[in-house]
Amino acid sequence: MGSSIEGEKAPETVSAAVRPIVPGFYPDPTICRVGEDYYLAHSSFEYFPGAPIFHSRDLVSWKQIGNILDRRSQFLRGDGRPSGGIYGSTLRHHDGRFYFVTTNVGDAGSGQTIVTAEDPAGPWSKPVFVREAVGIDPDLCWDEDGECYLTWKGTVFNGEGDGIFQGRLDLETGRFKGEPYPVWQGIGLAASEAPHLYRIGGYWYLLLAEGGTERGHTVTIARSERIEGPYEACPSNPVFSHRSTALPVQNTGHADLVETASGEWAAVYLAVRPRGFTPQFHVLGRETFLAGVDWVDGWPVFDEGRYAFTPPDTSFYDDFGSAASGLGELDPRWVAPSSEPEAIAAPHPEGGLELRDPGDGSPGLLAARVRDLAWTAEAAFTGSGRFTLWMDDRHWYGLVFEDGLVRALARIGGVTAELGSARFEGKGKSEGGGGAVVLRIASVASDAETLTAIGPDDIVLSVVGEDGSDGNDGEGGENGATVLGHLDGRYLSTEVATGFTGRTLGVGAVGGSSRLHSVAYRPERTGEE
Repeated sequence: MGSSIEGEKAPETVSAAVRPIVPGFYPDPTICRVGEDYYLAHSSFEYFPGAPIFHSRDLVSWKQIGNILDRRSQFLRGDGRPSGGIYGSTLRHHDGRFYFVTTNVGDAGSGQTIVTAEDPAGPWSKPVFVREAVGIDPDLCWDEDGECYLTWKGTVFNGEGDGIFQGRLDLETGRFKGEPYPVWQGIGLAASEAPHLYRIGGYWYLLLAEGGTERGHTVTIARSERIEGPYEACPSNPVFSHRSTALPVQNTGHADLVETASGEWAAVYLAVRPRGFTPQFHVLGRETFLAGVDWVDGWPVFDEGRYAFTPPDTSFYDDFGSAASGLGELDPRWVAPSSEPEAIAAPHPEGGLELRDPGDGSPGLLAARVRDLAWTAEAAFTGSGRFTLWMDDRHWYGLVFEDGLVRALARIGGVTAELGSARFEGKGKSEGGGGAVVLRIASVASDAETLTAIGPDDIVLSVVGEDGSDGNDGEGGENGATVLGHLDGRYLSTEVATGFTGRTLGVGAVGGSSRLHSVAYRPERTGEE
């Protein structure tokens, strides 16, 4: 199935201080190096498979090699609520094996989850659950004697208090070897969390995130000669933050350090790119950025301007037209909120993917993360289908195709509205499904006429005409596309919807004859891109 969307040439080199090395909803980065190879993993919340993992040889060019938690035994669905699921994590390599530790907040009884692998692309092991450690953001490290320590934000099972705790851990059983104990609690800002421990020189360094993951986000650090403390806070804390600045990148924090192959140091961290009138709005979720790190008088100093790179080509065209290119060969970009891809899609015997309602109470979407500030995306269906720009079950815009009718819908909070509709026979003919209809969603510049209405973007919902021509068109079907809805993008932002995730594009079933032929996505370069 063809598409009017084709990839565009990537822009020139940009600074890693203003553009993410992994754009889109890939937050809470954790990094490790093995020889010349770097590996980067992220939280993924309710989306399954969970914990996307990337590989690089230069710290700036990253390719996804899989999802760490690709079996439900590793990532129990639990309550499946939005912004539940897989939270902050730590990825490490020790004695020839990779270790990944995380929290599934949708299943609180599992405590912390540990999986291991010889190959970071998988398969990853059965999980070991540390049920005594209640909380989030776990870290694993090993001392000189090979003892493993778990450090996390929370408390001890049946214990009291809340803070940064640590305990010596039996990795085979998930039980502590002795009572866990509190360690350094930070400099007193809100929400001290995301601990990472490092042995550097003669000290143990404990890195934290503080201030909350919003505009007050910071990185703080302390050191000790003993892993259990007492810890001495850095006199320059916080060592990194964009709080109370007018910089275009905000919410900087939740960092993880790595020593490079050349003996230098770097840090990955999350941040957002808010746009629009005050208080500004970020729509892509929290993204992953990179900074250099220098050590001055025994403390890390962040150098945001050290790295420059050519941004990745985020465009894609996934053609499901061949039965051989079925579900088993889906790109790892495809995930499902609160469900599983195989419950939503299966190869159609005549090509394409047959979509269905999974019947599990989930949104029933096969989804991919939006990765750019301006973009155009298309999905081609026969029979029926829906194409949705999704934040959560109460905040989405989309198109529904059924019985030859395309409708544009929007849900904001408790209100769902139909914006427009068009009768459409589709392009060409297909057995059992009638014509193939191409549904288009695009993010364009805000056309607000008043200052206080200026959002991060506008979202245009349209159906592509018979000639398949490109472009975002006005009402009336100009250039072969009929616009059915033009909406303010603010309502699909974290500042409105709340939560920890970003926008995704989802395809799903309508009725019992939904067949997906292709999905195409293209960034639209702007002055900010």
